[in-house]
Amino acid sequence: MMYTPPKIERFNQNVLSKYHIYNSVFITLPFDAIDNTGVLLPLFAEVCETGFKKGWNPNQIFDHFSEKYLDDQSEENKISLMFRFIQYVERQVVLFDAIEDAAFPVVNNLEGKGSLRYIKERADSEDVLNELKSLLQDFSVRTVLTAHPTQFYPGSVLGIITDLTEAIRQNNLFVIKQLLSQLGKTPFIKKEKPTPFDEAVSLIWYLENVFYQTAGEMVHYLQNNIFKGKEINNPIINFGFWPGGDRDGNPFVTNEITLKVADRLRTSILKCYYNDIRDLKRKLTFYGVDSFIAEIEVKLYRSVFYSTGEIFINLDEFKSTLEQIKTVIINEHQSLYLNELEALINKVNLFGFYFATLDIRQNSKIHDAVFTDIVEKDSKNKTQIFPENYSNISEEEKMKVLGTIKTNLNPDDFQDETQSTLSSIHAIKTIQEKNGEFGSNRYIISNNESALNVIEALTLFRLSGWENPTVDIVPLFEVIDDLKKADKIMEQLYTDENYAKHLKSRGNKQTVMLGFSDGTKDGGYLMANWSIYKAKQTISAMSRKYGIKVIFFDGRGGPPARGGGKTHKFYASLGPEIENKEIQVTIQGQTISSNFGTMDSCRFNLENLLTAGVANQLFDKNKNKLSENEIHILDELAEIGFKKYLDFKNHPKFIPYLEHMSTLKYYAKANIGSRPAKRNQSEKLDFSALRAIPFVGSWSQLKQNVPGFFGVGSALKHFEETNQWDKIKDLYDHSLFFKTLLENSMMSLAKSFLPLTAYMKEDPEFGDFWQIISDEFTETKRLLLKIAGHTELMENYPDGKASILMREHIVLPLLVIQQYALLKIKELNKQENPDEELVKVYEKLVTRSLFGNTNASRNSA
Repeated sequence: MMYTPPKIERFNQNVLSKYHIYNSVFITLPFDAIDNTGVLLPLFAEVCETGFKKGWNPNQIFDHFSEKYLDDQSEENKISLMFRFIQYVERQVVLFDAIEDAAFPVVNNLEGKGSLRYIKERADSEDVLNELKSLLQDFSVRTVLTAHPTQFYPGSVLGIITDLTEAIRQNNLFVIKQLLSQLGKTPFIKKEKPTPFDEAVSLIWYLENVFYQTAGEMVHYLQNNIFKGKEINNPIINFGFWPGGDRDGNPFVTNEITLKVADRLRTSILKCYYNDIRDLKRKLTFYGVDSFIAEIEVKLYRSVFYSTGEIFINLDEFKSTLEQIKTVIINEHQSLYLNELEALINKVNLFGFYFATLDIRQNSKIHDAVFTDIVEKDSKNKTQIFPENYSNISEEEKMKVLGTIKTNLNPDDFQDETQSTLSSIHAIKTIQEKNGEFGSNRYIISNNESALNVIEALTLFRLSGWENPTVDIVPLFEVIDDLKKADKIMEQLYTDENYAKHLKSRGNKQTVMLGFSDGTKDGGYLMANWSIYKAKQTISAMSRKYGIKVIFFDGRGGPPARGGGKTHKFYASLGPEIENKEIQVTIQGQTISSNFGTMDSCRFNLENLLTAGVANQLFDKNKNKLSENEIHILDELAEIGFKKYLDFKNHPKFIPYLEHMSTLKYYAKANIGSRPAKRNQSEKLDFSALRAIPFVGSWSQLKQNVPGFFGVGSALKHFEETNQWDKIKDLYDHSLFFKTLLENSMMSLAKSFLPLTAYMKEDPEFGDFWQIISDEFTETKRLLLKIAGHTELMENYPDGKASILMREHIVLPLLVIQQYALLKIKELNKQENPDEELVKVYEKLVTRSLFGNTNASRNSA
């Protein structure tokens, strides 16, 4: 019997060992005239490690290195070397990414606990296969791709990662060396900000090259092994898409871009079908079939390559022709190549002519301004769409008025936001005509604070002459207060006559979006996660009361602070009071490439999500139900953590610390995404307008990861000091939700490194503030280790821990360079006549190291 080594051994052998081998090849490659960078970098990394152990600050570390190893210690030479170090480290991170991706199927068991095979075999052994079948007829997973800028690799580098991953799998040293040389000469920095269309194109690459094949294979597996060849009348896996549709705070998303992205999605899926048809044409060469295939091929070819928007085959014709071919193959050709044909039919059923649903999102504050503008124009022109006193009536009365409106405004009669917002409704209609209803059928309202916000969004369609819109209106609840009243808002909507009529036309389904990122930013880690859990409970109860099927759509980011981490465990932990017939989740930036970037990792993570939801309903139906006592404990923990975080957030040095000691303002300088770092353009830092990504990312650059743990230690300490530790320990041992919450917080701590900024405790302005962070970090770490019974963080995920440690080791020189540059900028700005050009050079160092740091920690923003 063959021995399978433990996961950590497989990781060490297939990732760490290979990294050391290929890195030694990489650092000896001569990239320019000065080829000693590769020799000096390991020495600098060593000085960083030992320097922090001695309690040195980043200045002392770099100065010591310079004195010991540099002949030329001029500022110019030091700066030049730092830029070269950054270039090397960025590429070492890429090498490590590629090695991890290549080793993924060896390190992870693709047929293990979270796989489709596991769920099928478990259903067999527990004799619940029919229940599983019935569940899959009504259950689905939707992953929504967003271009939120948490990944800074340009397309050319992503291409190299893909090729390098394949070469590493084959241990092809010659090709690896070539690709590493190419990597060394390929720029990592985008000279200009990408447009929303650029972002869309880069994400469509994943749809074409990874998701198309993976989702098709998963559904085909289910069809063959669970449904015994019968068609599944349910799109079990589907995809959403935000680039080009997400208008919230992004002035660069225009209706022209929205339509252009929708066209690109349609062309891309037709291209995928065309490639599959070409493969089938080589196999289906027999009489009665070959002419059908040839006809489809020609029509798809013209639609993809010889078209400026015309489609030469519609979806119904495509599907019916494939069904005709299927009948002929079964009846006349002994089902030869039927499996391959059915695989294509499954994909067509999954993706239609739209590939992924383009969601439109806008902020409720914009809607308020749009309605003010329309009402004022109506009053001025005396067109009497709205009653004269509309602006002064109550919210309930406004909802009644809006329910009766039917008109067809011309967007060109308005300007700016009003014109753009009304035009976006017409854009949705155009997309539905070209790509089918699923091309774009959701309108998301961020910062949703009331039932009126939802009714206003629905009214936009009726103001545009679309009386019965085939569109779902999706409120997004983000901040703690809105999460607490979300069920009451939904009740107002369910009992509103006109909205209830709209819901009925949508099959009495209501999607509600919940935002982890802004929740954490607003209320801290414990309160945000617990508030979202409770909002799901109360909204589920309210929806069941009114006979509405509610679907939760989670806006999650990469790190635990933004709802990331072990995401599938959260879905597996939901109790029976939470509706869980569909799992809908955003996948952002780096999470796309790190968790779904290869066929293996994509399949593994999609299957984990799907089986988490299915297992929760099939095998663990009442297992995760929280008792009244457990709910009371979680309430108390969340309140204590919330108070601690609120005191911290309201500290007079909180905003100044982010402004002056972190990299916050450098996010706006980096060409990392089309969206501005803030929702408004005011000079003063307005915390509410600050986006969650630069907020969480800035803490990550400092290696403090505050949003992922702050308040957790204080909450646990209260139970320790009041002799109630047994209650907490019992909750940890019995609640998967609570355990997952704390394990993810441990991940945030594991990705922190306080010695990097320990010099700040001596700062006359910010020393006390830094100490508050350090004290909470120390307490949280002590108590998380105590509750888990561990001696080290992430002890029960040794491979994950080893990956983090290696990435932190690779990136340490960058962190030191970034802090060194920030200290230099402060020093220069204190001078009477600072050298502006030199300040700009050090600012560029900060921005460049920001890229590498984020890429290294995969999902840190």
